[in-house]
Amino acid sequence: MRCFCVFAIGALALSAQTAPPLSFEVASIKLHTGPRLRMLVFSSSGPRATLEAYTMAGLVMEAYHLPFDRLVFAPGLKLSDEFYDIIAKAPGDAAPTREEFRRMLQSLLAERFQLRCHRELREMPVYELLVAKGGPRFHESPANAGGMWHLSVRGRNQIVTAPQCTMAALAEELGNSFGVDRPVVDKTGLTGKYEIRLEATPARQINTDPQLTDIPVATALQEQLGLKLQPEKEKLEVLVIGRMEKPSAN
Repeated sequence: MRCFCVFAIGALALSAQTAPPLSFEVASIKLHTGPRLRMLVFSSSGPRATLEAYTMAGLVMEAYHLPFDRLVFAPGLKLSDEFYDIIAKAPGDAAPTREEFRRMLQSLLAERFQLRCHRELREMPVYELLVAKGGPRFHESPANAGGMWHLSVRGRNQIVTAPQCTMAALAEELGNSFGVDRPVVDKTGLTGKYEIRLEATPARQINTDPQLTDIPVATALQEQLGLKLQPEKEKLEVLVIGRMEKPSAN
């Protein structure tokens, strides 16, 4: 069995040539009604794929391999914040790759969620992720390090622990887990994989109910990892979502 977590999103590849569409042979979509002990978790076994506790935005992120800050919503479009479980089977008995499962999910979202979207290149405010004065405060991953990221909560704070983390993946995670208000672009020049632990208070909590004990992500980056955020402008490829509805019945 292969198990993956959406929080370990890899490099963005929007400019790659569009691949031919693929579709699931059968798929079941249900509301996730139980306790959310795990969220946004993808796993597969042979031709079968399971997506557990995904929001509609999370499904788009998985299908197009994007962090949340690369999604642009049409004016007036508000996606449901309900969580869904999907169990689906690919045609045949072979085990598709993760990318092939994503392309099948794109077809499923278009058919069952009426997703309509397109790609655009836009100049937008970003943060550059840079090494702060004094250098990084983390180490390269040992050869036997595991690959799974772990997201946990302590009080008001989110904690991301990654035994093997690239700086590009960390840059994307700052929007997904901590709600940084701009896309983050890796400019550290660090090309390896590193042991990372970052604890910070999500921006939405600081913005709506600030407390003295909060740890802003910019402060956490500097004090815990020896990194900093610098505001800039840059052209980025984004996915513009024009329409998406609650799923049709199974």
